[in-house]
Amino acid sequence: MPFRLGPMELLVILAIAILIFGPGKLADLGKGLGDGIKNFKSAMKDGENPANPPNTDKKP
Repeated sequence: MPFRLGPMELLVILAIAILIFGPGKLADLGKGLGDGIKNFKSAMKDGENPANPPNTDKKP
């Protein structure tokens, strides 16, 4: 893998991101990302599973 990031590189990237966006924007970005992941997971649970279709047979 050519792009191995160590802890020092991650700290530099985080510092640059804080300088560019500011801590408030990064907090909003993190919250939005977390909400998006949560919505995606709930949609995957609620969606149809092609391997196991829902039972639509009506029994009298």
